[in-house]
Amino acid sequence: MLRTLLIVFLVVLAIGTGVWGYQEHQEKNAILIHAENNYQRAFHDLTYQIDLLQDKIGTTLAMTSKSQLSPALADVWRITSEARMDVGQLPLALMPFNKTEEFLSNIGDFSYKTAVRDLEKDPLTESEYKTLQQLYEHATEIQQELRKVQHQVLSNNLRWMDVELALASGKEKVDNTIIDGFKTVEKNVEEYSESNFGPEFTQMNAKKDKSFQYLKGKEITEEEAIQIARRFIKIDERANIQVSENGDGAEYSFYSVVIDSPKQKSEIYMDITKKGGYPIWVLNDRDIKTQKISLNEAAEKAKKYLEANQFKDLQLFESAQYDSIGVFTFVAMQDDIRVYPDSIRMKVALDNGEIIGFSANDYLLAHHKRTIPKTKLTIEEALKKVNPAVKVMEHRLAIINDDLGEEALCYEIMGTINNDTYRIYINAIDGSEEKVEKLKNAEPIYEQV
Repeated sequence: MLRTLLIVFLVVLAIGTGVWGYQEHQEKNAILIHAENNYQRAFHDLTYQIDLLQDKIGTTLAMTSKSQLSPALADVWRITSEARMDVGQLPLALMPFNKTEEFLSNIGDFSYKTAVRDLEKDPLTESEYKTLQQLYEHATEIQQELRKVQHQVLSNNLRWMDVELALASGKEKVDNTIIDGFKTVEKNVEEYSESNFGPEFTQMNAKKDKSFQYLKGKEITEEEAIQIARRFIKIDERANIQVSENGDGAEYSFYSVVIDSPKQKSEIYMDITKKGGYPIWVLNDRDIKTQKISLNEAAEKAKKYLEANQFKDLQLFESAQYDSIGVFTFVAMQDDIRVYPDSIRMKVALDNGEIIGFSANDYLLAHHKRTIPKTKLTIEEALKKVNPAVKVMEHRLAIINDDLGEEALCYEIMGTINNDTYRIYINAIDGSEEKVEKLKNAEPIYEQV
């Protein structure tokens, strides 16, 4: 009897294991099929967008009407944005494809910058027209290469999952039609330098340099990086600290620090600039317990923390609470003007007020003493530019980044329509409406200070 029960049990166990294994296999296959379908869709969408891009740039060359040229160039900008989104969905993170993404970004910036200006008063220069001709030729080359890859993919039923596996395993050197095709695209794009976009565009992009150009101070050592990390995170215990140097060949070098904290039972991650030893970001991945302090108390702790670490002249701009975590954004102040490009974001645990997240990347990229121009519009003139349906609540001067990434002095106007709140930016020099933002009502807590 016992033997019979044992046999039955083993049979049931075997069947159960088989069913479980089959279900696991089916679920894994479903995930792989879903990923493959997404990759295929993104690739064919990308090929389609490049076809549209080549065609749209070609039509701009034949246009004489300024009223037609502006919307056509706006379409070029829209298409490049969609193409870049498609590239971002492909498994190319481990394969250099940054030149192609940069090329698409530059086409978008060039076309947008040209489309938004008054082409009747300021028509295309000979240099810009030549740039359009070169962009058309180069877009044609990219189109042809992608079509070759697409033909191979469709003819031979090639899978993008194989590309992902080849890249992840470091075997991208093997014969892979998709990888080889994208490498050819990247090589061709690399030959087309930014200078080909003309002097006007090159000058514009010089203003958008994304290096930490305003950092001051000497280069620090790994040991100094450890000491900075200890002070900044307030680690006074014996902890296992690992440091690695990163950023070779990039615009800036930095140290990555990992701290294994037995006291907090967590690992803390931090990046510090090599020049000057400035904290770029911090993440303390620990469990957050029951809330014991208010959001306002956490905001005060965040503000004092910034001041103690030599981040001066910052004002709380936004605060929100998610479960037992307070999230805060601080912006720099100069001459009582908010400077939004110089922003720092922080997370504070509401169980004990500890800083568990810090990001100063935007601040370090942009912070410097600015020469702020005088306004040419009064606030009364700026308010006349606002939709009459908006009930104005408050206003102030602020510096923001416009759609081209350039800084603009604006009147920041807060107002409501019915139950919705809006933030409207009117350029204080030329009166143009730079941005309109609808504030999210879903945020648990929103503060204006």
